[in-house]
Amino acid sequence: MFDELHEECGVFAIYNSADAAVNTALGLHALQHRGQESAGIVTMSGECFSAHFAEGLVSDNFNSSDIVKKLEGNLAIGHVRYSTAGKKTARNCQPIYAQLSFGFLAIAHNGNLTNANTLRNRLIKHGAIFQSTMDTEVIIHLIALSQKPTLHEKIIDAVSQIEGAFSLVIIHKDEIIAIRDPNGVRPLSIAKLGDAIAVASETCAFDIIGAKFMRDVEHGEMVIINKDGIKSLQPFEAKPSKFCIFEYVYFARPDSTIEGKNVYAMRKNIGIELAKEIQIDADVVVPVPDSGVPAAIGYAAQSKIPFELGIIRNHYVGRTFIEPTDKIRHFGVKLKHNANLEVVQGKRVVLVDDSLVRGTTSKKIVQMIRDAGAKEVYMLIASPPTIAPCFYGVDTPDKKDLVAANYTTEEIAKMIGVDKLGYISIDGLYRAIEGTKRDEANPQYCDACFTDKYPIRLSDKEGGSVPLFDFMK
Repeated sequence: MFDELHEECGVFAIYNSADAAVNTALGLHALQHRGQESAGIVTMSGECFSAHFAEGLVSDNFNSSDIVKKLEGNLAIGHVRYSTAGKKTARNCQPIYAQLSFGFLAIAHNGNLTNANTLRNRLIKHGAIFQSTMDTEVIIHLIALSQKPTLHEKIIDAVSQIEGAFSLVIIHKDEIIAIRDPNGVRPLSIAKLGDAIAVASETCAFDIIGAKFMRDVEHGEMVIINKDGIKSLQPFEAKPSKFCIFEYVYFARPDSTIEGKNVYAMRKNIGIELAKEIQIDADVVVPVPDSGVPAAIGYAAQSKIPFELGIIRNHYVGRTFIEPTDKIRHFGVKLKHNANLEVVQGKRVVLVDDSLVRGTTSKKIVQMIRDAGAKEVYMLIASPPTIAPCFYGVDTPDKKDLVAANYTTEEIAKMIGVDKLGYISIDGLYRAIEGTKRDEANPQYCDACFTDKYPIRLSDKEGGSVPLFDFMK
């Protein structure tokens, strides 16, 4: 019963690096915000491969030199995971790999396939044997069964059959292949590190290893990286860009640049637009850390209301408290946040947060601020009301559990205990990021979680397709 939208996954790959495993572990560490359930790395040295997977954080599982030394080779791909398709289990760690007729192949995936169950059921009926419940394994089977003559053609054939959102990195023999879906829903970029080439979900993964950003992988592009350099193919039908707008609101790290835009600057812009739309007579602007900070800075600058850290976050709350025992459950939000009494006592406080999902955490934060002596409490949300689940790689509650899909803003304000609740409008969000309001006929981004209008066909959902065998416990 989580009260926030969970990150999807993060991928990293590097070609022609003497420290491929180390650089991949560092890259995954920078992408840890995109998934904390598991981490995995696969390396290649000629025809030989090495792999290490584990549930938990990168720092917990790749902190031993012995582990990294065993990952031999100058090519590597890695993955951090938050499950959006397939259950939380060690068998669902990525990258996923297989020995096929043409040799070893491994793949890591960020996104979600909207026709995975349909394809999976078809493949099972034709004799395919699945070892996980991940949608990514469908791609492996499609590649293996393709009748095309070359590996690149097999991959194109397989990817042409899948639908949804996908940024893929693939390793095979002496090359790395990167693919982005035709709508470009999820980010994927390329960088250079000396003679090495790296690919990652976000540019912050390049910064940590000192790689220089080159460009984004284009929508529908297949990039082949080998001894001949970087080869670009455009084998998939061009479609309108539908980059996930929530990457700018919450998912991406603020120091990343995605689709040519700095995430931190976009979040400050959102706060500025929020202040233009909603004016409140207050004494202090307080962010809900950490994701609410840039928007709160923008709101404070535009509204001329002082910005203060009225909530202090405990950054050392780790996995011990992911599933707290009954004894400590009553501490609730205080495990992670604490009110700064000096800042909020006797003040009219504007709280700024990135989103509001179920409302349970917001209610506890508001109560915490009131208990600290705030005279009035307002809450502003740096995104429109979340009214629909995501099917493109974000773990969201069912619609019945999304508070904004079932109650009015005034009703929610009363539920969470604020004097006023406000959201940025969908046009305001577009103005902050794109400089213009939303094009109703052809929105520039995927904003389905705010509009309930899905830009990519939901084949499994529309057809009622479910896995024939859901055996993972």
